[in-house]
Amino acid sequence: MKKILLVVLLALLPLSLKAESKLTQILSSGELKVGTTGDWNPMTVKDPASNKYKGFDIDVVNELAKDMGVTLKLVPTEWKTLVSGITSNKYDLSTSASLSAKRALATGYTDSYFTYSTLPLVNKKYASKFKDWEDFNKKKIKVAVTLGTVQEKMAKEFFPNATIISVEAPARDYQEVLAGRADVHITSNIEASTLVKTYDQLTIVPVSSGKKPTPLAWLIKQDDQVWINYVNHWIALKKASGFFDDLMVKYGLENL
Repeated sequence: MKKILLVVLLALLPLSLKAESKLTQILSSGELKVGTTGDWNPMTVKDPASNKYKGFDIDVVNELAKDMGVTLKLVPTEWKTLVSGITSNKYDLSTSASLSAKRALATGYTDSYFTYSTLPLVNKKYASKFKDWEDFNKKKIKVAVTLGTVQEKMAKEFFPNATIISVEAPARDYQEVLAGRADVHITSNIEASTLVKTYDQLTIVPVSSGKKPTPLAWLIKQDDQVWINYVNHWIALKKASGFFDDLMVKYGLENL
């Protein structure tokens, strides 16, 4: 029985060694497929009029495709399906997402090139009611989050006494606050800085500090070390060249 098992394993070994990396497939096809939600300003934003994407992360993946000498194809996805898009080979990597232990069970991550913290946003009319995080952890408070995001999990952790409202894309959590259906929503300091410029009704609660400093990175197939190594080397080179620093200035994120 042991001899039969050994023969089978030896027969399979050459196939595993010859398994083609995503890097080889991308170079062969001439196309880099990137999954993106298009709803995280200023990282990835989809213009409904033109169906085109723009933002910090869109600039980054365009640069990656250019350096690889391939065409970029942006694949629409949602936060709740972000991981499954990687595992099912729907796209080769995603635009940036928060690192989390749960996601890492199913998918790999590239090296991070940005770290954010989480902040609460409320309607300006009611801002005086809230001074710090515990003011939201009350039975009558409604906290809006977007389904499938890391913030959804955080809200349940931060505010066990509050009512959590999870909205499904294409709706967004901050829209619940604007409509008066929620008291607060939590988001990254990246998005928060953009939202208060876009919507005069919203304001960031001046809490003592942001919660949960969290690295951002691209989701990528966890068993494809060749592809992971290439992307990580590319990120390191771009960091050294000042590429990411320039983008931080372009999108007004240099002081975060």
